[in-house]
Amino acid sequence: MNRKDFLKQTLLLGGALSFGGAYAFNHMNKLTDLKKYTDSLPKQSKKMPVLFTSHGNPMDIPISREERAFWMKLYHLGKELKETYEVKAALVVSAHWCTNDQTLVNNSLQQKQIYDYYGFPEHYYDPKYNAHGSPEVAKEISNLVTTIEETDEWGLDHGAWPMLMHLFPNADVPVFQMSINYNAKPEYHFNLGQQLKSLREKGVLVIGSGSLIHNLKLVMQKMRSGDRSIFGWEIEYDAWLKQQLEQRNFKNLTNYLTSHKLGKLASPTPDHYVPILYSLGMMDAKDRLEFFYEESPSIPAFSERSFIIEPESI
Repeated sequence: MNRKDFLKQTLLLGGALSFGGAYAFNHMNKLTDLKKYTDSLPKQSKKMPVLFTSHGNPMDIPISREERAFWMKLYHLGKELKETYEVKAALVVSAHWCTNDQTLVNNSLQQKQIYDYYGFPEHYYDPKYNAHGSPEVAKEISNLVTTIEETDEWGLDHGAWPMLMHLFPNADVPVFQMSINYNAKPEYHFNLGQQLKSLREKGVLVIGSGSLIHNLKLVMQKMRSGDRSIFGWEIEYDAWLKQQLEQRNFKNLTNYLTSHKLGKLASPTPDHYVPILYSLGMMDAKDRLEFFYEESPSIPAFSERSFIIEPESI
């Protein structure tokens, strides 16, 4: 609907509401059209990319970009994104916000910073990330998929703000989270990503934040003895994951628990893996996928493989 048609419909609505009766009843469909128009965010000329990124582990939070290659990659990526795109807001699907039998989206303007890790030295809780949310984009999401409910009872957890501190260090991009329905099947997450694909045309940067290999029990067993060396199977599984991504084998990636012998070992719980399915669900046939970080894991039973999905021509 262009501006001229919008104004015309507004005048018609004014008449309907003034005269009432059958005229108003016959034009109620125009009220619905007006609501859809005013609730919907405008499209942008350039389609946004999509990210899947590791968010690191809590032990890395106080480490500077100069000391941590992964943080530095995120920092340079954030600069490139802001130079190339008009980023209206960022939506993070974080491994650390899981809900039972529902998907929620946070609609708070003021985003609470959540330190959802425990037992670390005091200085691990010093970093501050004072980002605003985007209630209008949260509303767009609940309009697009009516089963997604809005809430103000969350904020930015450690699946979001430690990574965002380097991606957008000035906290000048509105950012908010959408929860993971913990009990849903993998197909649910992929399909939900597809349903939200139009966000890419409206200036919203969608970020799946997790880890393609994440077995916390095995990590703790090794690291309690001071051993940070990897088991070895991480290399085999990571190579397979890379191959599936390059070949766009979404079926194998969605059926991750059965499509590879190491799937259950690498991801015994869905929380850190399924954020990738939202990112892949938003991918178009002509998009390109590039890995911006694919170094060997820094701790055992873990992965920092991260990638960006971009339009073929920018």
